[in-house]
Amino acid sequence: MKKIFRSGTLLLNSIVSKWSRSILLIFTFFTTIKLNKEKGLRYRLLFILTVLICPFFVQAQEILSKLEKEYNNASNQTTEQLSLAPKYATALFFHNFKPKSYQILAHNISIATKQSDGKYATILYAVQAMNYRLDNKEIESAKSLEMGKVYSLKTNSNEAKGYLEYARGWILTRNNKITDAVVAYLKAINYYENSPTTSTLYGRYGNTAKELSAIYADLNEFQLEEKYSKQFLLLASKQNDPNLIFDAYMRMGYMYEQKYVQSPSDIQFRNKAEQYYVQAITTFNKHKGAMLNKSNLSYAAINLANLYIEFNPDKAMQYAQLANKVSLETGDAIHIASSFGILAELAIQNKNYDLAKSYFLKASMEIGKSPVRNHNIELSILESLSRVSEEQGNYKEALTYYKSYVDKYKSVYDQEKLDITKRLESQFEKERQEQKYIKLQLESDKKAQEIKLINILRAQREQVYNNLKLVEENQRERLKFSELESEKKEQQLRLAKLETQQKNNDINSYKKLLAFKEKINTYYIVFIFIFIILIFLLLYANKQRLKSIKQRDELHALAMEKEKQNSKISTLTALLEGQEKERGRLARDLHDGLGGLLSGTKLQLSILDPHQSENIEDGISKSIHQIDGAVEELRRVAHNLMPDLLMKYGLVAAIQEFASRMSNSALNIHTEFINYSNSISEEKQLLIYRVIQELVNNAIKHAKASEIIIQISEEENILNLTVEDDGKGFDIASLDFRKTAGFHNIESRVQFLKGTMNITSQLNIGTSIELQIPTH
Repeated sequence: MKKIFRSGTLLLNSIVSKWSRSILLIFTFFTTIKLNKEKGLRYRLLFILTVLICPFFVQAQEILSKLEKEYNNASNQTTEQLSLAPKYATALFFHNFKPKSYQILAHNISIATKQSDGKYATILYAVQAMNYRLDNKEIESAKSLEMGKVYSLKTNSNEAKGYLEYARGWILTRNNKITDAVVAYLKAINYYENSPTTSTLYGRYGNTAKELSAIYADLNEFQLEEKYSKQFLLLASKQNDPNLIFDAYMRMGYMYEQKYVQSPSDIQFRNKAEQYYVQAITTFNKHKGAMLNKSNLSYAAINLANLYIEFNPDKAMQYAQLANKVSLETGDAIHIASSFGILAELAIQNKNYDLAKSYFLKASMEIGKSPVRNHNIELSILESLSRVSEEQGNYKEALTYYKSYVDKYKSVYDQEKLDITKRLESQFEKERQEQKYIKLQLESDKKAQEIKLINILRAQREQVYNNLKLVEENQRERLKFSELESEKKEQQLRLAKLETQQKNNDINSYKKLLAFKEKINTYYIVFIFIFIILIFLLLYANKQRLKSIKQRDELHALAMEKEKQNSKISTLTALLEGQEKERGRLARDLHDGLGGLLSGTKLQLSILDPHQSENIEDGISKSIHQIDGAVEELRRVAHNLMPDLLMKYGLVAAIQEFASRMSNSALNIHTEFINYSNSISEEKQLLIYRVIQELVNNAIKHAKASEIIIQISEEENILNLTVEDDGKGFDIASLDFRKTAGFHNIESRVQFLKGTMNITSQLNIGTSIELQIPTH
């Protein structure tokens, strides 16, 4: 069995953001190793080719055009242009427009260095340093880093300082100074952790974590590798950039796959690798439009297919075919060859050597289309074709492929020897030129010393000449000084005369000023006196005004108090009237109902003849029946006066009993209670019960209703009572509550309870009366 192709495409994030990146394609192609397994030989191909490819094929051109447009549009806005410059310059660099990239950086650095804040200058110098390092200009790279450090001292931006440390670590990593690189990356993380959140912070922080993860992977420090890989995934999620998230998932999957390769018995590592590869594919499918490199899908599919090939050939075939389909669409030659290689491995597992050979040949054709030719891959393909032909028993063809392999091997390594010879000659020539340069430098230094000596002699002669000139000038200066002394004495005499004249003028001016000030002081005194009188008048007027306002407020308070007293008197009067009416109704009920029944019973008993025994039993039976009616009537009157249910069981039971008692075949009364807690006092419950009685009796008597709804709800210390009927209704505008005794009594009770009443009625539709009563 032969395990064929393995592709791992790692994205190097752009020096600034997602728009400018390089793609690191790791193309794995297996060379032959014999392994003993059960009764047969197993051959595993293992070969790794690393190719740095920039830019992003077709999608990258679109990104570059978009960045160029954004950069040009921001040309009149300095801050926005400085923000976009690193992205645009990096994209140009990776698209091989290096001169223009350096030009953009230099132009924007000249602008950024003039600003008081060194933030943008720091970032631009960091980008420039990394570009120089990629261009193998190490001296220029170091100078740019030093300039970035100078301007980092002029800014408070921790993100800019962190990015400079990231660039330092990035360069040190590529100079194989891993320890120093780790120190720089950790400093960058410290700056990022103390930086406020911006649109680029998490992306830059994530790239630093990814670099640390890669370093610890090389050092076989799995715990630290896992820590920074997970941190990279978390930061990518916070940045909400699907490209970064895809990279993070692939990084996590690759990490666990490497652990699985080291410990094949630990299936947990394989499952985690599978999980993260699947999440990477899911992320790609969910954000297809935002993915910068469409080849990422085939990259993830190839990794998954290679993982499944050991234990799930069906899924391996599924993802290998997906990778083949996508890579053919994107035209990525290396991914196409990788997918064909895995398909060839699956064909070999199924003993289908013809199909495997066809896949190998297709892989060879695609490698030939790759922009970067790698002879090691071609050698490995020829060797694999030779072994497949040998398995088929086609030794002639196997020999042909093997000869091609040997010829190619010789040409490649002969060429390598030639290249080494040329490099050595070039190195020798370079050293010879350096020796020549040193010799010329020494001669130049010698001539410079001679010139310096001549200049010293000339300076000495000039000094002697200048001393002679100074003596002559000194004599002239003394003569001028004596002339100036005489002029000075004349000027002092004239100045004394002028001072005397000036003093006389000052005395006259002072006398005039004193007279003017006396006059002004007189005016001031008059104005101050008038002002004081005006202040007193205003204070008196204000006092009188405040007094009148106070009297008006007192009168208003008295009027309000009187109005309140009148309202209380009106309310109490209405309550008393209601009580008198209740007493009158009670008297009528006792007289007309109970009195009549008792009188009838008395009359019935009085006419009984004790000598007529046959009529006595019938009379007594009728009397007992009348007494039962009287007792029932008495119970009804007593219940109306003070219902027992209200006292014993509360308002809910009393109203339900009242509704049941008043309902009949022609009238249906419904009750509803919502969130009622029965927390109000018994006095309030009785008044509410009387109001409901009055409203229901009005609906029955005046509205001719066939259905009545009583609803009580409680919310936020407010009791809401609603009584609705489907009666004939009335015109509210034409109703005078003061002349309507029933409504007047209801309104008085509601006012006594400190509540409000709202009446809604329509003719031939019905009436709804809503009461709102505080529970406390």
